[in-house]
Amino acid sequence: MEVFKIDFELNNKEPIYLQIMNYIKRRVLSGELKKGDRLESVRDLASKLKVNPNTIQRVYSELETEGIIYTQRGLGKYITEDVNILKKLEQESANEVLDTFIKSMKELGFTKTEIIDFINTRY
Repeated sequence: MEVFKIDFELNNKEPIYLQIMNYIKRRVLSGELKKGDRLESVRDLASKLKVNPNTIQRVYSELETEGIIYTQRGLGKYITEDVNILKKLEQESANEVLDTFIKSMKELGFTKTEIIDFINTRY
């Protein structure tokens, strides 16, 4: 399975491994990567992204620690089928987006009531 589109570009604003981890998480949340999908090998993905294989190994290791992927010995790495882990990922991602939004709105001088009114109006 091809995990990364050719238009995926790394930036210098955050560590490469975090960018790749977050990209995989976004693909899982969007449904582009589904439960049980097989990920590309460390070497294939490293070659495609032109990064050190150790970087991809770190990405996969971190994702496995979080329970988002698992390894089937000799077969490869797969997206978890555990709905609880996927629900947790969804909640954490939503909270990050909301926290960033609320912080930005507060910096612009909006009160809690104004933020809620703004959301209700736009929604």
